Amino acid sequence: MRTTLDLTWRLLRGGGRRNLLGSLLTLAAVAVCTGLLLFAVTANLAFAQRAHADSWRHPGKADAHPVMIEALATDRVRDEPITVVDLAALGPDAPAPPGMPRFPRPGEAWTSPALARLMKDLPADRLAGRFPARAGTLGRDALIHPGELVAVVGHAPGDPAMTAARNDLSGVENTAAPTRIAAYATGAATFSGVYQALVAIASVLMVVPLLVFGGAAARLTVARRDRRLAALRLVGATPGQVVAITTAEAVITAAAGAVAGTVLYAAAIPALMHITIAGGGWYASDLWPGLPIVAGVLAAVPVLVGASAVVGLRRIVVSPLGVARRETPPAMRAVRPLVLVAVVIAFGAVSGGLTGLGRLGLVIMLVFLMLAFLAINLAGPWVVALIGRITVGLARGPARLLAGRRLMDDPRSAWRTVAGVALTGFVAGFLALLGGASTGTKASDELQLTVPPARASAVAEQIRGRLGGIDAGVTVKPLSTGDPAAGAAGPPAGAAGGDRPAEAAVVTVAVRGGSAAVDRARTVLAAAVPGQVATTPADEDRGRDRLLSDLRTGALTVLVVSFLIAITSAGITGASAVLDRRQAYAMLRLAGTPLKVLDRARRQETLIPLVVMGGGSLATGLFFAAPFAIGFGASGAVTLAAFVAVGFGGIAGASALSRPLLRSVTTDPAPTPD
Repeated sequence: MRTTLDLTWRLLRGGGRRNLLGSLLTLAAVAVCTGLLLFAVTANLAFAQRAHADSWRHPGKADAHPVMIEALATDRVRDEPITVVDLAALGPDAPAPPGMPRFPRPGEAWTSPALARLMKDLPADRLAGRFPARAGTLGRDALIHPGELVAVVGHAPGDPAMTAARNDLSGVENTAAPTRIAAYATGAATFSGVYQALVAIASVLMVVPLLVFGGAAARLTVARRDRRLAALRLVGATPGQVVAITTAEAVITAAAGAVAGTVLYAAAIPALMHITIAGGGWYASDLWPGLPIVAGVLAAVPVLVGASAVVGLRRIVVSPLGVARRETPPAMRAVRPLVLVAVVIAFGAVSGGLTGLGRLGLVIMLVFLMLAFLAINLAGPWVVALIGRITVGLARGPARLLAGRRLMDDPRSAWRTVAGVALTGFVAGFLALLGGASTGTKASDELQLTVPPARASAVAEQIRGRLGGIDAGVTVKPLSTGDPAAGAAGPPAGAAGGDRPAEAAVVTVAVRGGSAAVDRARTVLAAAVPGQVATTPADEDRGRDRLLSDLRTGALTVLVVSFLIAITSAGITGASAVLDRRQAYAMLRLAGTPLKVLDRARRQETLIPLVVMGGGSLATGLFFAAPFAIGFGASGAVTLAAFVAVGFGGIAGASALSRPLLRSVTTDPAPTPD
């Protein structure tokens, strides 16, 4: 083992300037792969932490031996949601809520830091007047994100707020009637579960291309390495020694790249904290996966790269003379594209019923996404070889002919150059249909309270007396439960067991004077009907609108990560391909081939398969997203247009970076072998 490591280190250190450049390219590829892999893994952990911070606020089923009463409501200020948790102890053993040192006493409020600052900044009649006196500040464990507005209010068990029914608004995220419980809930609430499902899909869309990229990183400068190992094999090295040298070289380079990628990810955390999802940014602790996860990634990435480097050594072990003579390997089998066709057909057969299967449907969807990525990666080299044969047949110039011959000779290397953008095409196609637009047409200045008809007039008069100098009109409208709006309005206060009465009434306060006046009116109405929060018709759609906005933000984030993978992959593999073929380039240049012909051939062997494979993977992504499509409007069109523009622009830029290297390797009239 010591001899193998010494020989590996000598080969790495003594391989010359261009061999060092090849190792640096591999190191850079692994660093990018590691950093983005940490981001993808941490995203799942961060959303799980958010779900845990949100779960305790949602009371579960009533317990036979309760120790406290919990209720939940959503108020608003400046159109931002305020989560209000009402608690009442039934005995001295009521547990303290997360983020609090003790259980709240009746008549006191604990607020999040952001809400405390806002209560100081705004006049009391806009916000602070809705809550009892502040008793303390909620800690990190009680909050989903740093800017969240949360209030925990203590009550006596007999307070009207702890006995009256709550609004049952489907569009309001956080509403729950008073429930007698023995412990705080720990499972993810509905909205948290939706986000966790979405981030699982996003992780697959990021991680699988990363794994493909990581495997490709081990195959950089593969031609020079194979020839060098074949030479060692011919002079007497055993198959075991060849495998050991390859593994050691790949693992040493990958380990350095993994460490560099971890440092890059840690440096990016301050910027990642500002990505707004589900109403706010992130705590730094949420975005750091912890030492066990980091150690696992630092160990897994070199193993992946080492395993990928060993794959493909069969020709060196079995036929080193063929490798040394640069014989063309046998053609790939046509079963490769058939695997992709089978995956597409199988998905089409089951996709119609996935939305009704809940978590099982999500798991099946994730499996098919991974299979689609792997099938595209498997079929890619075969399709590139086919493109090469067609290009040669249609060639009318030396550059096109040379590009086609190279695609035929080494389709795997050509595929590694365009694989990143091709897989990104699948991601862009999948995300293009997962968009939607907010209508924003409902009134946001009409506050409504649902009351029993017998109390409607009295409540309306009470509200008129409290409004004071606020310019607002108060009306009462009878509302039958048969009306479509009745379901949104919810049961009146005092309805037992959630049963709806035959009739209800809605007290509407039409506020004039802008958002500040609406906030003052909300404060006035805070205690008008115990257990209810005044809402506007627009409030019912804000949760859906926020989810759609987060979908767009998540899609943009995934696309940015995918493009980083694609452009980095194209640039690094393009430069590596030039190093692999430097002797061939130099010989062609020595034979009189103009540099611009060589450069044009190099560009065409990238752009031709890119157009075909990028378009095919884009169509495949659209097909896989069709069962879950929300709509294909302006946002979807912009997504596709951005993919085409950024994808081709990035490839063109990455290709241009290889031109100086091409000029450098063709200046030596008598290139020395590695």
